[in-house]
Amino acid sequence: MKLRILHHDHCFDGFASAAVFSRFFATKIRPDAEISYTGLAHKPNQKLIEEELFDGDDNAIVDFKYSPSSKLTWWFDHHQSAFLSPQDEQHFLTGTWPAKFYDPNYKSCTKFIADTVASKYGFEQESLEELIYWADIIDGAQYDNARTAVELKAPALRLMLVIEASRSREVMNRIISGMQTQSLAEIIADPMVDREFRPLYDRHLQMIDLIREAASCEGGVIYFDLSRHDAEGYSKFIPYYLFPESVYTVGVSLSSSRSKVSVGFNPWSSQPRRHNLASICERYNGGGHAVVGAISLRPDQIELARETATAIAAELRR
Repeated sequence: MKLRILHHDHCFDGFASAAVFSRFFATKIRPDAEISYTGLAHKPNQKLIEEELFDGDDNAIVDFKYSPSSKLTWWFDHHQSAFLSPQDEQHFLTGTWPAKFYDPNYKSCTKFIADTVASKYGFEQESLEELIYWADIIDGAQYDNARTAVELKAPALRLMLVIEASRSREVMNRIISGMQTQSLAEIIADPMVDREFRPLYDRHLQMIDLIREAASCEGGVIYFDLSRHDAEGYSKFIPYYLFPESVYTVGVSLSSSRSKVSVGFNPWSSQPRRHNLASICERYNGGGHAVVGAISLRPDQIELARETATAIAAELRR
């Protein structure tokens, strides 16, 4: 029996969600299941999740948008922008789904999955408590301060860096596997993962200097454009580390697959949040959470990304 888990790629919560769901499925549903993983990324003007990705006897999506596919048997998500279309949302809301769950009130999908399978299936998760705790901290930006988020002292945060920036599928699979049975310190100390971490950490330090040079803060809003640099996977907390007085940040980046506008609220701001960032991003075919959102465009639409970012920054300043 094959289980395919599709999860948010290059995201600590996405990986942790896949790991917790895997442990649950192997413990409570099918101990003999062969489990395979596919990372999902937001695409420009995305309308659906490709049907051919659902190649298991059971198929699950965790920490990513809903699919109305008849092949989807399990779904867990916590994003405000959980549906690719109004039709998809209606499909979910009007159906009877014993194994599809949605709650945008959760800080992390990992905690949502853990609580749901504990209450509905009696799944014991004591050995996963460290993973669940850090997924909630990381995805909910619940750090004590920006320094903690940027200086990466904790094993979980070093692992987060590898997950967000590495492009090695072998390393990614090693991390998801390790999350199911090992401590986070043991995973980051694994020679394969450690070799990946060292150059990424050096690059992380360079990103701090790069953003310091590129960013400006006006009216409480940080704006920066990294599209002329290889900056994919930079820490979204660096701007708040550099500009602690800020309220919001708007950044532009470019990769081989997309032009991206990232929008965030400073979780340590002395001022209250006055905007729902997911709702703002949805107007440009993006989405996310109330406190963090993003918009994906084609790589050749970088000028549109800059125009969009400039407009959002102006709106936030108002």
